[in-house]
Amino acid sequence: MAEDRMEGIYEAEHIQVLEGLDPVRRRPGMYIGSTDERGLHHLIFEVVDNSIDELQNGYGDTITVTILKDGCVRVSDNGRGIPVSIHPKTGRPAVETVMTTLHAGGKFGEGGSYKMTGGLHGVGVSVVNALSEWCEVEVHRGGKIYRQRYRRGVPEHDLEVVGETDRTGTTTTFMADAEIFETLHFNAETIASRLRELAFLNRGILIIFRDERTGKESRYQYDGGIVSFVEHINKLKDPLHDQVIYIQGEVGTTQVELAMQYNTGYSETVYTFANNINTQEGGTHLSGFRSALTRTLNDYARKNNMLKNNEESFAGEDVREGLTAVLSVRLIDPQFEGQTKTKLGNSDVRGIVESVVSEGLATYLEEHPSDARKIVEKALQAARAREAARKARELTRRKNALEISSLPGKLADCALEDPELCELYLVEGDSAGGTAKQGRDRRFQAIMPLRGKILNTERARLDKILSNNEIRAMISALGTGIGDDFDVEKARYGKVIIMTDADSDGAHIRTLLLTFFYRYMRELIEAGRVYIALPPLYYVKKGKQEHYCYNDQELDDLLERIGRQGVEVQRYKGLGEMNADQLWETTMNPETRTILKVTIEDAVAADEIFSILMGDKVEPRREFIEANAKYVERLDV
Repeated sequence: MAEDRMEGIYEAEHIQVLEGLDPVRRRPGMYIGSTDERGLHHLIFEVVDNSIDELQNGYGDTITVTILKDGCVRVSDNGRGIPVSIHPKTGRPAVETVMTTLHAGGKFGEGGSYKMTGGLHGVGVSVVNALSEWCEVEVHRGGKIYRQRYRRGVPEHDLEVVGETDRTGTTTTFMADAEIFETLHFNAETIASRLRELAFLNRGILIIFRDERTGKESRYQYDGGIVSFVEHINKLKDPLHDQVIYIQGEVGTTQVELAMQYNTGYSETVYTFANNINTQEGGTHLSGFRSALTRTLNDYARKNNMLKNNEESFAGEDVREGLTAVLSVRLIDPQFEGQTKTKLGNSDVRGIVESVVSEGLATYLEEHPSDARKIVEKALQAARAREAARKARELTRRKNALEISSLPGKLADCALEDPELCELYLVEGDSAGGTAKQGRDRRFQAIMPLRGKILNTERARLDKILSNNEIRAMISALGTGIGDDFDVEKARYGKVIIMTDADSDGAHIRTLLLTFFYRYMRELIEAGRVYIALPPLYYVKKGKQEHYCYNDQELDDLLERIGRQGVEVQRYKGLGEMNADQLWETTMNPETRTILKVTIEDAVAADEIFSILMGDKVEPRREFIEANAKYVERLDV
């Protein structure tokens, strides 16, 4: 049959060729991941990364980031300044080429001007230009000030000389485009956290952050580099030894830096970076570090007769208990893997890191026998606890998802077997658990009531944690295993929803559960499987009309709208006060409920918060409560 419809024709002229920065504006998510708040902040970090690349290669020492009152952002450095001479291929000034052409810069190929760079991981300042309503670049170079302004990636005029100068550097100012982004509000804490991290990773560089919206200014400069980073992470913990162990080395063109210190806690806190990029999924450098740590401590313990010939060698988890470490590598051609491109894949890096760390750590242990003994003794205690935990873990392990006999008796499971369709509600108390069981959709919603407050896992070793009945029941229900056995692919539920009362006890139980998930099942949070249910605080009835309000402001707004005469207001003090149909309608029905996904945007900040709220030290917790009490709604109980 002849093709006679235009939409069926597919010829060469139908192939779109997008020129310049058009592809970026058409598909921004391909370049910055998303157009929400996270993508918005990526614009700042992309420009800052360019400045960091310049400074870490020895050109300049200061970066200033400013959020102006009107919401635009200015990033300035005292590097060499982007070249302004005519580019041989484009016939335009080099600065214009960098700002308007994808993959243009001084970082590509053997002739690149940077020995080390993290910018290759990013998308380039041209993408920032493309996604800005307007952008202006000012270059101080060769005694002159050059300036060019762009609108949505297109130059408004040629590069012009606007003055003379005795300094060098580049200043980029941009206004994010409201046509692209869902929000134009920059979060000062998010920016400050990343800038502080960059200052730790680049010893001696001064990074100034000004927020003209609030008048606040912060300055980040750490002569101790990643040693200061470890001290910062451990400030709320009790160090096992006073001195931070610092190791550095270079093999070929690859540089390795490691700072580590043990504390009296039980959690492992290790952050890895490659060319300043936070490799959250680890990679070959992390594998090399872990291998070197385990082997070196075993060798030292046996050599000094702390491990007998008939005793089992330390496992990796034994030597990492209570460890805080920052590992930073710099290499010429980083290769990133993983779903979010945050896993280092260079195969040769593993051996390089393993060699540098093994040699450096062995030397430190020999020269500091007192510290070495404390570290080995902690590993010995961890090894004994591991054996106890292994026995307890057997009680929580399921062989397959269909083996119902191994599920805890208190779990009311769902009928469907596809994990992606199933939800597990962790419910505070047997009373609320009973109501939830009546109100749920049995096809895909499972209910597990929790009795009382679970163990504070911030202050307990794994063997003690696994002896807790409530935690053991949770692990059995989830099916993922725990610790080194954890496998998120074995999760029996696509969503794990924490549902507690809207009071202080409920908030405490929720925090205890989140602490457990963060410390021992963090991949569950990173996979986007942990949620918090938001039950209503008030039930309002006027005549035949029924309403639910989730906070005091919603209640006031509703009463203003419907009037206060003849209104019945019930404040729920617990989930158990609701009828099953009310709990379903407000908190469990996917069509009408509100649930919050738990995310980890900044792992260092999250670690600090859990250490403050759930750790042994009282004073930081008191200071945190005093500083944040104003954000808590008053509860009339």
